Amino acid sequence: MIFLTVGTQLPFDRLVKAVDEWCGARGLGDVFGQIADPGPRGYRPKNFEWVAHLPPVKYQEAFAAADLIVAHAGMGSIITAMTLSKPILILPRRSHLHEHRNDHQFATVSHLKTKPGVVAALTEDDLNRELDRLATVKQDMRMEKIEPFAERRLIEVVRDLILGG
Repeated sequence: MIFLTVGTQLPFDRLVKAVDEWCGARGLGDVFGQIADPGPRGYRPKNFEWVAHLPPVKYQEAFAAADLIVAHAGMGSIITAMTLSKPILILPRRSHLHEHRNDHQFATVSHLKTKPGVVAALTEDDLNRELDRLATVKQDMRMEKIEPFAERRLIEVVRDLILGG
């Protein structure tokens, strides 16, 4: 299963539409999405099941069940994918397209695109090409797993700094 998530704050019609069209063109239905509230004029997928918001427990279940995560380049999605060792395909929101207030997600993609298990798409064409590729090799992708908490040494240094003055 592919899990599409765009975060909960803003819709991301460009990503949702691209995934929906990809599903329709390939006849694939094994996609589920959390797409935020698209609003009255927002894009609503026709080729896969979706909800606007998932409760945290259901979100974690969908994430854990997925073979591949497709997401905006938000750090919450990326960190969750790395923590659960799930491959992730990310498309950054762009400020010039009025998808966000600045291009920090583009900077995130530029920095993380070389990490194992993180695949970057900069355009919808890139996204389609990567989805085609990943739909066939997703079982072989290995994500660089990270622990959900900071390393013990860092915690000790911060604790000493706070408590020791």
